[in-house]
Amino acid sequence: MKITIILASYDSGHYHGGMGQGPDALISGGLVDALTMAGHDVEVEDIGRVGDGQEREIATGFAVCNAVSGEVRIAIDRGRFPIVLAGNCLTSAGAVAGEGADAIIWADQHGDLNTPETSIHGFLDGMALATVLGLCWRPMAAAIPGFKPIDPSRCVLVNARDLDPSEKKLLETLPVIRTECPGVAQATQKLKAAGAKSVHMHLDLDVHDPKTLQANRYTTPGGPDPEQLRDAACAMALAMPVVGITVSAYDPAFDAQADVPPLVGRLLNDLIATIEGA
Repeated sequence: MKITIILASYDSGHYHGGMGQGPDALISGGLVDALTMAGHDVEVEDIGRVGDGQEREIATGFAVCNAVSGEVRIAIDRGRFPIVLAGNCLTSAGAVAGEGADAIIWADQHGDLNTPETSIHGFLDGMALATVLGLCWRPMAAAIPGFKPIDPSRCVLVNARDLDPSEKKLLETLPVIRTECPGVAQATQKLKAAGAKSVHMHLDLDVHDPKTLQANRYTTPGGPDPEQLRDAACAMALAMPVVGITVSAYDPAFDAQADVPPLVGRLLNDLIATIEGA
């Protein structure tokens, strides 16, 4: 497969800070080599610095989305499969826009379903999925080239276990499809029944149980091990047309033995093989 890896090395408006170091760490950890050795044609594009240089979290976060949308669209127009490596989860709004995806699989220990009205911590990334679903930041999201909010009935939320009270309340009213992995078959059937045609797969690495993969400072116990996540992601990709992938929230400062990059390489190789086979 022809693959374009797009680097979006930002965390909360800061270039190459915190989880913004993750994309480069995955590349230096051998991700391109792993994909190339599996027979793929891999190119790497880096959005570099974006915005006005003031590192304002909200403005810069959406500037990252705008840049990612453009790079994803270029990749697709060239017949290449886009994989976005991002510090922040909000970046998936840019990937969704560039792909024209009408459904999303969101694997994350957090719900990312806060809004400015409900957020306790004011963390923009805690509003990432809410933004993708059109629940908040609507004018800024609408300015991302190609962005259309995804209907909540076409959203699968995988292994979200660290939820704020407002998120739990919201999920009681939204038709979001919740699932655990292993055990995603029923969720995939519901997504298919909702009429999904093109799916973006968002993989926040803190979805893993931190005993088996420590991605960043925000982890809580529970969740799948790497093999379980790979199996679940591949099962969903076999059943649904996945048009792009985002891998986010890896802070190498919490991975002293550099265990994460090879695991991500295996995850993406298995996913790409499944997508090709499907």
